[in-house]
Amino acid sequence: MKELTLTIPIRVFSYEELDEADRHLIDTARETTRRSYSPYSRFAVGAALRLIDGTLVSGSNQENAASPSGLCAERTTLFYANSRYPDQAVDTLAIAARNERGEFLSDPISPCGACRQVMMETEKRYNRPMRILLYGTGGIYEIRGVSGLLPLSFDASAMK
Repeated sequence: MKELTLTIPIRVFSYEELDEADRHLIDTARETTRRSYSPYSRFAVGAALRLIDGTLVSGSNQENAASPSGLCAERTTLFYANSRYPDQAVDTLAIAARNERGEFLSDPISPCGACRQVMMETEKRYNRPMRILLYGTGGIYEIRGVSGLLPLSFDASAMK
């Protein structure tokens, strides 16, 4: 038997330690939680991304009574960016969430599996790693590429 150990580097920053551009991206993700349509889960998620040309795009989770017809904030944001700006790779994606009391979470949340897969495909599409900032009031996680969230990923190369 052989055992593999995967190590995922995650840097943890306070809000004040981020540069101005990253603070603005986090602020946009936080503000975007207010546009969430989440009457069922009452879990408001906002995402904001910066394209390599500096363009900002944001989106929030959108729920539907006919679950699972809704869509997560990460996929809403990525799909819009990929369709509106098809020649621009994603530089950084920031994600924030508020609980049913409207409070931002202390610990950062990470994307669901479906969002991770879409994030991986976006990286492959542009052949460029995507930096990820996961916001929590107790600290902000920085992950340098989707492989840090999806280390044993599935993509088109597996089908050859």
